Amino acid sequence: MMELFETTRHDVTAFLSSITEGIGPEGRWLHLGMTSSDMLDTAQSLQMVEAGELLQQELSQAIETLEKQAVAYKDTIMMGRTHGVHAEPMTFGLKLALWREELKRQLDRLREACESIRVGKISGAVGTHATIPPAVEDKVCQRLGLEVAPVSNQVIQRDRYAHFVTTLALVAASLEKFATEIRSLQRTELHELEEPFGQGQTGSSSMPHKRNPELAERICGLARLIRGHSVTALENVALWGERDISHSSAERIILPDSCLALDYILSIFTRIVKDLRVNSDRMWVNVESSRGLVFSQRVLLALVDKGMAREAAYKVVQRNAMRSWDFGEDFRELLRSDREAQEWLPGSNMEELFDYGYYTRYVDDTFKRIGLLPLEIAAQV
Repeated sequence: MMELFETTRHDVTAFLSSITEGIGPEGRWLHLGMTSSDMLDTAQSLQMVEAGELLQQELSQAIETLEKQAVAYKDTIMMGRTHGVHAEPMTFGLKLALWREELKRQLDRLREACESIRVGKISGAVGTHATIPPAVEDKVCQRLGLEVAPVSNQVIQRDRYAHFVTTLALVAASLEKFATEIRSLQRTELHELEEPFGQGQTGSSSMPHKRNPELAERICGLARLIRGHSVTALENVALWGERDISHSSAERIILPDSCLALDYILSIFTRIVKDLRVNSDRMWVNVESSRGLVFSQRVLLALVDKGMAREAAYKVVQRNAMRSWDFGEDFRELLRSDREAQEWLPGSNMEELFDYGYYTRYVDDTFKRIGLLPLEIAAQV
């Protein structure tokens, strides 16, 4: 075949010539009335659908692993952060439940994208069926388990391919988001999480102490690759007339590589979540490291509820919060010694505000809403 290709410089005609040489006179019926894309695009749809089904399986495994870990850490208190700064307490299980819900949406999108490419076309050179009747297209697609592209030109339209590849990129973007958070929480200053690190594994050729989040970093790197391929898929939508060949060379790279890369980082992510080292003691230390500042909003609301003007209440809370920031003093102790604050919130009225359980009291409701709480009950039984 390669000798024929050197002459024809066309992969399909070289393939057909090599096959015809082997089967004799009956070869005249081979490819009769068809154009190259009738064969190539229809076959490629089968490959993409099969790849998509494998990716759905990997994605389902990642979701299942997140479910188990979300339930296991449902009540593990950690600090919620906005802009990288302590905000209010939450639980690690709630963070994992959020990721699980996002991947469930991605699974729905992937299923939809797979259905979008589950089509074939055998309609001839410009889609008119002039040389091959629609009945042949119907019969072939039915046998292959594909829908018929209702209208086509020389190719299956590349908006379908773009839908598929951009969906892969969207799944990868979620994995990158999760991996970035794991990397952040593994920083020495936080040290709340660690990705798996095996016996004998090394993190650096020069620094023996290093345990780097290299698996999570690998996810982030390959997510960028898939995202780049999605741009190419979008650019392949616009072809001249009824078709040109500018898309073909790019698709030979972006389609297999996107599927392989996503499959790979899905398996890495599932492994990380399954064997994640969760340092709950460190999470608690970090919660307390802000010296009670997380209670500022609750104190503000309590003062307003007691009748204090909001602007005045804000000033009371902020002056004590800023002193805590600037001098490292405990925010709760500052409020206890603040005459104005004590006047409005004496004794137990103040103390009941410093309860971390206040921030996590509705976590069970969220888990019930997404159908995860029954899993916890079953695990306890």
